[in-house]
Amino acid sequence: MSKQFEKLSGLLKELFQTNQADLDFGIYRVINQRRDEINRFLDEELLRQVKTAFSQYDSLDKKQKEKQLAEAIESAKKAGLENPDEAPAARKIREEIASYAVDLTELENQVYSALYNFFSRYYDEGDFISQRRYKDGVYAIPYEGEEVKLHWANHDQFYVKTTEHFRDYSFQLPSGKRAHFKLSEAEVEKDNRKEAEDKKRRFILSAEPISWLGNEPVFHFHFQGDEQSRSQTKCNEASIEVIYKLREKEKDKAKKDVLLELATPVPTEKNNKRTLVEKHLEDYTKRNTQDYFIHKDLGKFLRRELDFYIKNEIMQLDNVENETAPRVEQYLSKVRVIRLIAHRLIDFLAQIEDFQKKLWLKKKFVVETNYCITLDRIPEEFYSEIAANDQQRKEWVRLFSIDQIKKGDLFKVEYSEPLKTEFLKANSFLVVDTFFFDVGFKYRLLEKLDNLDAQMNGVMVQSENFQATTLLKSRFENQIKSIYIDPPFNTVEETFLYKNEYKHSSWAAMMIERLSILRDLLQEDGVIEVAIDDFELPVLINLCELVFGKENHLGNLVIEIKPSGRTNDEFLATSHEYLLIFSKNPGRVEINFFGLTEDQKQAYKQEDAAGAFKWRDFLRTGGYSTPFERPNSYYPIFYDEKTNGISLEKKKGWAEILPIDSNGKQRVWRKTPPSFQQHLEKGEIQVVRNREGTWKVQIVDRLKDGIRPKSVWVGSKYDASSHGTKLLQNMFGEARVFSFPKSLYTVKDSLFVVSSSSDDIVVDCFAGSGTTGHALIDLEREDGESRRYILVEMGKYFDDVTKPRIEKAIYSRDWKDGKPIAREGISHAFKYIKLESYEDSLNNLQLFRSADQQLALDSNADFRNDFILRYMLDVEAKGSLLNIEKFNTPFDYQMLIADGTVGEAEAKNVDLVETFNYLLGLHVKTMRYLDGVVVVRGNTGDDRNVLVMWRDVSKMDNAALTKFFKQGIASDLSEVTDIYVNGDHNLANAKTKDDSWNVHLIEEAFHRLMFEETGEG
Repeated sequence: MSKQFEKLSGLLKELFQTNQADLDFGIYRVINQRRDEINRFLDEELLRQVKTAFSQYDSLDKKQKEKQLAEAIESAKKAGLENPDEAPAARKIREEIASYAVDLTELENQVYSALYNFFSRYYDEGDFISQRRYKDGVYAIPYEGEEVKLHWANHDQFYVKTTEHFRDYSFQLPSGKRAHFKLSEAEVEKDNRKEAEDKKRRFILSAEPISWLGNEPVFHFHFQGDEQSRSQTKCNEASIEVIYKLREKEKDKAKKDVLLELATPVPTEKNNKRTLVEKHLEDYTKRNTQDYFIHKDLGKFLRRELDFYIKNEIMQLDNVENETAPRVEQYLSKVRVIRLIAHRLIDFLAQIEDFQKKLWLKKKFVVETNYCITLDRIPEEFYSEIAANDQQRKEWVRLFSIDQIKKGDLFKVEYSEPLKTEFLKANSFLVVDTFFFDVGFKYRLLEKLDNLDAQMNGVMVQSENFQATTLLKSRFENQIKSIYIDPPFNTVEETFLYKNEYKHSSWAAMMIERLSILRDLLQEDGVIEVAIDDFELPVLINLCELVFGKENHLGNLVIEIKPSGRTNDEFLATSHEYLLIFSKNPGRVEINFFGLTEDQKQAYKQEDAAGAFKWRDFLRTGGYSTPFERPNSYYPIFYDEKTNGISLEKKKGWAEILPIDSNGKQRVWRKTPPSFQQHLEKGEIQVVRNREGTWKVQIVDRLKDGIRPKSVWVGSKYDASSHGTKLLQNMFGEARVFSFPKSLYTVKDSLFVVSSSSDDIVVDCFAGSGTTGHALIDLEREDGESRRYILVEMGKYFDDVTKPRIEKAIYSRDWKDGKPIAREGISHAFKYIKLESYEDSLNNLQLFRSADQQLALDSNADFRNDFILRYMLDVEAKGSLLNIEKFNTPFDYQMLIADGTVGEAEAKNVDLVETFNYLLGLHVKTMRYLDGVVVVRGNTGDDRNVLVMWRDVSKMDNAALTKFFKQGIASDLSEVTDIYVNGDHNLANAKTKDDSWNVHLIEEAFHRLMFEETGEG
């Protein structure tokens, strides 16, 4: 086996991830289940295929011909020829060597070298980056004749990681035992800047660094700000030093031997002293603090790049023109072999990447659904049950300080333990959270709420935002009036997770996919507002123009969010941020005006039949007020003092008035002649003498409903410190609740400008601390319009800050030291759901191969290789992606779900009912639990009236289902068009000639809808 082949094989094992046999999570664990088969292909089958491809040249092998030449010369010598080297046989073989012989070993090595150069060029630490070489040091980009081309390195990839996904990490020791890294505590930064600039977060070994799982060590880490401001590498070195000291102190021999294995050498060219624990600590910390990508179409990309590579770097025209036909044939054979083998390798790489893409685009399960509803919307028949719930009481004490309520003028009922129903009646805006109640309570409560979705003021989703918006798309496509997002600003080091030099590119890849889905959610008259700072402003403008169209750019807002300016800026003290505003159809967009102040209203003291007004100078001054700039507004006006006549026509004896200011400079009028004439006919033009005795033209300025928003907003209310950070401190009574939240008034005014109706739905998929939801609740208090919202946030602080902030905003407008100043609540309800994550999808994967499948693979080597390279993952993991068989007991469907961002995954029930509602895009009207069956009714966006029935098939067989349907459901199906039921059934037989509905299997629809690739941009 040549060095070139070994080099190629090593690279391929890295690409195929089979060199990570010691890792036991995600895609590594899946690949490891078939690692031996894959490595066998790389080590044996690949080598055989190359040799087989060149087998036609075995008879022309140069070494074999040289051996034949030596034998011919020796025979000539023995025959007594004078010049054995020139014997006819020797001369013929020598000619064959010159014309036909090929160095097979060298030819094979050229193939291995070419393949290595190709695949190593595009592979970069787990990702494939487009690096098509135009010439040395210059890359080509795919250009299709556009006037302006926006391109970035990761444009053809999905950005997968948008915040920390802390997971436990395990690896194998030489003895077969495992070592574990466990994150015991994480300090998770929030909002646009994930790091305080003087305090970077690092993985640091805990004060109690080790525990034991049998004879397997578990090392405990914290992710927190490092007081010494060390790099992660320095922190790793300190952790390794502690681990080695633990080994020296350990008295138990078995455990000491395990710790000794951690020092097993795993050298690299750059670090020949690297140990096993050092390698894995480096991998672990990088895994949790660096982004990664999934290629959108790796197979197509690599095949295209391979053709380019072969044509431009392998096939040399001189080699074809200057060689004999046999040599050209050999040369072309080498090219064909490179292409053949490369395509086989690309097939397998594409299989792995396409499989991960399938997981990424798969609609995610809803793993938890709960409701928060103010008491005024809950029937009093539930009050005694609610009052008796001690968990709910403690939550109200924590959130609303209800234990401070004393009997008096404001409160007729005093707080007590347990709570009394009279206390609930007196505090009708306390927020009941179904999380603290059993599922029976939740379904009984939902049964009382007709038109369920319409009653929800909001939906909160704990999820990565690409996954959330992909799931929500079927339900809310073309229904969103306004979108406000405040994505990470990518400003300072480690603000946004990115790969090496691809900081801007990673950010662009993250944003483009989310913007594309958000565009699909917008109504025709909808508007999206995106907050940003200077660092990514140019990139964001280009991305928005790419997604929405340059012509749909409504403008940019500049908002002063820090009046004092940043003190750590090198040049100008930055005090502003931007808000980019785009739409789908500018002609349909209506902008709301800000209201007038009392001082502004006082200036309009005159009144006529059309309303209040004041007279305004008709002469335009200031910018763009010269005849050169506005030639159509420079014209004479004629006036007769005797008759008070005003005209644009020149009349004898009438004075000519030109737009000239007091300094004698030519100006222009405020209106063009046609517009002037219209105002004149309405009596809205007059001429008066000014103090200098000359004539002055005036026009009516009527009192408007408001003022058109300007492009620059300045004012103390936009100060992010006073009305963002301090506001949250007052709401939660803590010094540091959330990093850099927006001013509540910045978001309120931004939303007011583009949304004014109770029918409007507002989306924020970078919800952070929940400022958008809070702003909409405050707006409802002011104008009575109950705009609905969808908030998406993936951080652990969803439970600690985002959701509690919305509950607090509902209960009281003003807060101090974590306590409500006035308990002036508002009637409100919202649903909150949690989704399966991409990492959850990976960690639930299992490959399954039946005995019959194995027999088929063993009986045909070519079929086995083809299956491994192209189909294995998709076929064998199918059952663990969506187990249709478990739909017979849908209320017990479980997955391993990681709890928040820290901790091990646990088996949890999945909410198949809610997941299917979103897959269908169902506007839920009612949800009831009848005789063990969950019955959901609603409408879809394509005007279908849908009925869904979920049953436990083990408890309700087909006969019982048919009876249940005929007795409890069939009498009210006049408008139903589609019925969905889980499990095999005979409901079609219950259909009468008057029925127009069709019945479907939930399993079939669920699978189809879950894997439709509607999220790809």
